[in-house]
Amino acid sequence: MDADENLPRRKDDLAEQLGKQDLDPLSVDELNERIRLLEAEIARARAKIQYAVNHRASADALFKR
Repeated sequence: MDADENLPRRKDDLAEQLGKQDLDPLSVDELNERIRLLEAEIARARAKIQYAVNHRASADALFKR
């Protein structure tokens, strides 16, 4: 568990703002583009997680934790 997990989310958290956005005015094409962009962001976040896990495992192995 990271120390940051105990901190409250920032008031300008973009993920929270995205979840509150009204989707009604968007066309099907706009919604599909939004999904494409969100899927790309999910892939980027997953890659960052994998990098962090691998980095941590390498550090643990180096220092024999």
